[in-house]
Amino acid sequence: MTNNTLIALQELIDVVAKLRNPDGGCPWDLEQTSQTLTPYIIEEAYEVVDAIKSGDNEAICEELGDLLLQVVLQAQIKSESQQFTLKEIAEGISQKLIRRHPHVFGDVSVKNVEEVRQNWEEIKALEKGEVTPSKQLLSSKLSSYARKYPPITAAMNISQKAAEVGFEWENIDGVWDKFREELAEFQHALIHETPAAQQAELGDLLFSIIQVARWHKLDPSEGLQGTNQRFIQRLQKMELFANRPLTDYSLDELEALWQQAKAEIALQKQPKPD
Repeated sequence: MTNNTLIALQELIDVVAKLRNPDGGCPWDLEQTSQTLTPYIIEEAYEVVDAIKSGDNEAICEELGDLLLQVVLQAQIKSESQQFTLKEIAEGISQKLIRRHPHVFGDVSVKNVEEVRQNWEEIKALEKGEVTPSKQLLSSKLSSYARKYPPITAAMNISQKAAEVGFEWENIDGVWDKFREELAEFQHALIHETPAAQQAELGDLLFSIIQVARWHKLDPSEGLQGTNQRFIQRLQKMELFANRPLTDYSLDELEALWQQAKAEIALQKQPKPD
């Protein structure tokens, strides 16, 4: 790391410290806690991924900066109560990388990437005082998926690992039967049950449709992301077609605009004649 990089990083640390200074700092920043900032960590991480997918280096640089800000903010908050600082964070991850790469920083030999992964998991388990992955109970593995992945990805991984040990339907008909069962239970809960029960049934229904996706080798996260993008794209078209705010339109008029937007987008996607 060059001196210029260190200077830039120190400037960011100093800026955040000033924002958090009770004497002249920013009221919004001063109100924040580690807990209130957690949604921003997730938001910024997703925006980094989106920027990387776009291939726009300027956007990637900006979004990585926003994510780095969240790390520095968390460190600043913890340093104020003398729990730890950015120094301990950096030292901790450096030592972890050294420990978990004995083939780079030690005298261990590896033949391929799979052996690197296995060594990483074995060392990680030893560090945490856990049993090694090969001896770990299935429920412990699945719990780790629930902790470290977004819910849809976790559901895919959890069900896949359960299927690998035989906890699986015999055919796709069974999966669809389960989906219909969960749909009926969700509908019943919406009418007759408490909000907590409704929430639970909603989770069961979502889990069941994810199983349908898994059986057909589809990515539900990618599918939902595509739907989100198409919805936004059609809404943009609606706003272009509209001659007044959308809130001034009736539901029937909005539906007509929606169908017009869909038709326009479909027409644009048709291959042009030679």
